Amino acid sequence: MSVRFERHGATALVSIDSPATRNAFTTEVREGLARAISTVRTDPEIRVLVIAGANGHFCAGGDIRGMSESPREGAEWRQRMHAIQQWIAELITLDKPVIAAVDGAAFGAGFGLALAADIVLASPRARFCLSFMRLGLVPDCGIFYTLPRAVGAQRAKELMLSAREVGAQEARELGMVMEVHESDQLLARALAMAESFGSASPLATSIIKRTMIEPGELATLLDREANAQALCFGSGYTQQALRAFLDKQPPAFRWPRA
Repeated sequence: MSVRFERHGATALVSIDSPATRNAFTTEVREGLARAISTVRTDPEIRVLVIAGANGHFCAGGDIRGMSESPREGAEWRQRMHAIQQWIAELITLDKPVIAAVDGAAFGAGFGLALAADIVLASPRARFCLSFMRLGLVPDCGIFYTLPRAVGAQRAKELMLSAREVGAQEARELGMVMEVHESDQLLARALAMAESFGSASPLATSIIKRTMIEPGELATLLDREANAQALCFGSGYTQQALRAFLDKQPPAFRWPRA
């Protein structure tokens, strides 16, 4: 099973466990996350959600091989994007605290998954990268909504446009990560924090989270994101970049230029 679901009292722990792909968003992983988030959303006895990755990786992002085999028609790609966005939106708007424990790579869509959490904890070996530009794509998984709110508009544009990697300490300085803990202590810290939130007022928690979210803006940005990603995916640049990645060739776009 590529997504593991565990209960720790009032806490749900959802772990991506797909070592062959470094926890990338394969179809199985996407469907597993959608089911898990739906369960958390509808179960009143679950008060907090912790999201983690197994085997030293959080999430490597999109499944490049699966993407390369996907239809290039814009309508079909938008449909694929909307399916992902449905559970990403449910995660961002979840009226329960969400904690991400990031150990290892959080690239592309994995970066977006981490930012969908209310609190991000990381290990020193965590690496964040909006790698979309390397493939001629635009950020997705709600990043146009979540990232500027975490780091400000100017830094968000720099991270999106450069596709550079950010280590754990810099991520903390930028405001994307709240705390950094050693890998062997990271999940324990996340679960301890979740346990503390588990005794909070569900009503007050829900009101705080809903008051902080602008649903109209989120819906608009997700729709623009899907349309933009469909347009970019059908471009010759992206198709060449996907082939280069699978052939283990360096991307045409690199920052800074070698």
